[in-house]
Amino acid sequence: MKIHHLINISHYLLLSLCLLGIGLATNTAVKAKSICIQEERKALVSFKQDLTDPSGRLSSWVGHDCCNWEGISCNNRTGHVSQMDLRNPYPDSTTDEEWDKSCLGGKINPSLLSLKHLHYLDLSWNNFEGIHIPNFFGELKTLRYLNISSSQFAGEIPPSLGNLSNLNYLDAGWYSSLRSKNLNWLSHLSSLKHLNLHGVDLHSNTNWLHVVNMLPSLLELDLSECGLVSHSLSLQRINFTSLSVLDLSSNDFNTSSFPSWIFNLTSLKRLDLNSNSFDAHFPDELGNLKSLEYLDLSYLGLKDSGVPRVHGNLCKLKTLSLGGNNFDGGGIEEFWGSLSNCPNNTLVLESLDLSSCGLEGQLPASLGMLKSLQYLYLSYNQMNGSIPQSLGQLSKLVELDLYWNSWEGKITEAHFINLTNLKSLSIGIEFNDIQKSMSLVFNVSYDWVPPFKLHTIDIRNCQIVLGFGVWLQSQTELADVFLYRTGISDSIPEEWLLKLSSQLKNLDLSYNQFRGRLSSNKLMRFPNLRRICLDHNQFEGPLPLWSTNASYFDLESNLFSGPIPSNFDKLMPKLEELYLSENHLNGTIPPSICNMQNLTVLSLRSNHFSGEFPHAWSSGSQITIVDVAYNNLFGNIPTSMGVLTSLEILKLNNNNFGGKIPHSLHNCSVLKSIDLGDNKLSGSITPWIGGSNVSMLNMLRLRSNFFTGHIPRQLCSLGYLHILDLSHNNISGNIPKCFNNLTSLIRNASDIQVYYQEPTMLTLKGQELVYNTTLMLVKSIDLSSNFLEGEIPKEIGSLILLGTLNLSRNHLTGKIPAEVGNMHRLETLDLSNNRLSGQIPETLASLTFLAHLNLAYNNLVGRIPSGSQLQTFTDLSIYMGNPSLCGDPLPRKCPEDDTFTATNAKPSNEDGSDQLWFYVSMVLGFVVGFWGVCGTLLVKKSWRYAYFRFFNDTKDKITLAFAVKVTRLQRKFCHV
Repeated sequence: MKIHHLINISHYLLLSLCLLGIGLATNTAVKAKSICIQEERKALVSFKQDLTDPSGRLSSWVGHDCCNWEGISCNNRTGHVSQMDLRNPYPDSTTDEEWDKSCLGGKINPSLLSLKHLHYLDLSWNNFEGIHIPNFFGELKTLRYLNISSSQFAGEIPPSLGNLSNLNYLDAGWYSSLRSKNLNWLSHLSSLKHLNLHGVDLHSNTNWLHVVNMLPSLLELDLSECGLVSHSLSLQRINFTSLSVLDLSSNDFNTSSFPSWIFNLTSLKRLDLNSNSFDAHFPDELGNLKSLEYLDLSYLGLKDSGVPRVHGNLCKLKTLSLGGNNFDGGGIEEFWGSLSNCPNNTLVLESLDLSSCGLEGQLPASLGMLKSLQYLYLSYNQMNGSIPQSLGQLSKLVELDLYWNSWEGKITEAHFINLTNLKSLSIGIEFNDIQKSMSLVFNVSYDWVPPFKLHTIDIRNCQIVLGFGVWLQSQTELADVFLYRTGISDSIPEEWLLKLSSQLKNLDLSYNQFRGRLSSNKLMRFPNLRRICLDHNQFEGPLPLWSTNASYFDLESNLFSGPIPSNFDKLMPKLEELYLSENHLNGTIPPSICNMQNLTVLSLRSNHFSGEFPHAWSSGSQITIVDVAYNNLFGNIPTSMGVLTSLEILKLNNNNFGGKIPHSLHNCSVLKSIDLGDNKLSGSITPWIGGSNVSMLNMLRLRSNFFTGHIPRQLCSLGYLHILDLSHNNISGNIPKCFNNLTSLIRNASDIQVYYQEPTMLTLKGQELVYNTTLMLVKSIDLSSNFLEGEIPKEIGSLILLGTLNLSRNHLTGKIPAEVGNMHRLETLDLSNNRLSGQIPETLASLTFLAHLNLAYNNLVGRIPSGSQLQTFTDLSIYMGNPSLCGDPLPRKCPEDDTFTATNAKPSNEDGSDQLWFYVSMVLGFVVGFWGVCGTLLVKKSWRYAYFRFFNDTKDKITLAFAVKVTRLQRKFCHV
């Protein structure tokens, strides 16, 4: 009993001691946790005072216990601050305003040096824009983790960071303005395991590889987008053999060989070299890297005959990206065959990208063997044939992109039977013509309900047979809808749109035959909708204004009617691009348009708008394109448009604008295209149009107005000008000789690209033609139907790239300069209805591109030059009104072609008296007849007016046959 009692007592004492120890330990831990070193607390308070904190993230930094402050962690044993995690918790905010508000900013106070035990510092995804990384960071000797990525630091990375000998994690990359001219400081960080300098400017570091090679502990290296060059990509000995992640993508490597040292990194799990230029064959040695799970060699310029067979040696590979290389039309079948080389078919491939590789052939039925595949990208190749139904066996597939190939045949329910995880479907065919675009057909039953719920559907240039069937209406989780040119002729179910309202971001139903009205009241519920494309359909009714957050709104080529709401700026305040052309909209253009500070494109062409164009433009506007052509607008062009300093394209043509071109437009210094044609503008063409302020102008179209005065010589300084149309005005004076300074018509220069492709009417090849997508290729000068005088300057022959020269219906005199024959690209030459004289220059016969020529109604004489080109014109009216022209192709022979023979002449008297009296009577008859008519015309005003009116009304109707008949009668009479 005593022994038993003693045992119980001992158990009790032991239990008490244990409980006491646990209590003391717990009390000590609790007490230690609540301790905050006062010196460190003061340092943190000083640090906070120099920061900006718009969102109040550091509002908890009050009181004495700094260990409980937001982002601060202390050592439980000592109470010293060990971690500062001030990473922005909202790095992916949807708007710039939200991101700015969530960022810390300001300055970094050196009080951090008081944190002697700090080993973790994260300031990433904040906004310390413009300030440098503090040099004193190199004195935080206890730091093991430093993350300042995406914090907008600028300038040189301080070499003092090389003093952080304990550092094993350094991330200073992503969206920075940092640079480092010398990376030698890195070589001192012998403990470094993770290094990310993504986006840091390292272009001057030619020894970067040798510096990195001095980091034996390195496990992860990211030097992507650093501007690295391939001065030396060779190593004799590799020290960082433990490397598991290597990212050298998007640099400036340009070499004909693949860096061989990579093949010795046998521990690599992730290798990313995309977007460089190795100009080499695919290296078979990559098969040595059997631990690889991620391989991205896309857009490297690799060249091989066929897709490389590498997968058999890389059986752990989960992601393979080879897109953007040139595999020389390699067959996809061979590649699929190589996937079976792994033992026991242990295929783990989850993502495969072979887009833009030049692949040909059909997709094999063995496609279904990739049971683990989740992402498949085969877009932008030359693959053809039908899509195999084995696609439906890829039950784990999440994203499928088969866009832009030459697919044929039908897609049925069998292609999707097991695709229960599918979230993104992109499919379409290479679009060359409408017939070919419908060779791939979605032939599913109207009431088919698919096993998936898509987030993205992208079907283009394919035919959806049964229109907006149940299978489309069942997709109620869609965020991105692209049904472009699918042949759907149907109405959109409003109840389906209402189900999509909360998540819909992009809606593109363009180039179909959708019809009906779209209610604005029911559908104004799309908080995330950014892009709306309903163009080229048959929608009608008032404008459907669905989203206050939309930035892109395209309703072109429909049947919408009614006015634009007067408060349009309030209804769509974030709008950037507005396309409402080719509808039946009317009323005035609301002045509230001027208040839309984000608007860059305003396209209202071909509607029924009337009234004056808005005048209240402000300097804060970002607008680059204004197109209100083909409406009924009137009044003056607003002078306030001169504040639109971003304006590139101004199209006000085919309206009723009057007055003069406002001088204020010279402030629009980036103008590339001005089209004011077919209005009622007057005054002279102001010299500022050719001044240095608008030196980027490449099209000036002022035709069919009432402009007067001379052509300003300043136009000659427009080096990018390739379309000049001043036709149908009242311009007088001479053609400037300095046109030979229009350099874009002399040599191929780097054109200033204009991406707004809208119809522009030009008179080319004798007829009015509309250009849009090919407008940048047109090189034309049209000065026709004015009052220009003087000679055609010979300097115009320097414009060797000019395609169209139209100087017709002016008062030009002198000869056609022989230098015109130097214009070898000339397709249209119209000099008709002038007062040109002399012979047609022989050099015109060398213009092999000439397709349209008109020299009618001048005073040209002599033989038409012989040559294969001029004799091909079968329309002889191009020479009409030049009675002294002769020779082929005209039936009128030249005098030197006729040989006078005595056998054809009648006998005459020996003294020649008969011939003498004949010629005397002919002369007398001519004099009497001439003065009998012409004298009366000179004296009697009514006769003179009637004659000239008759002559002007009928001269264009005289046929060449009549002229030829008269000539033959003259010739016959003279031979008698």
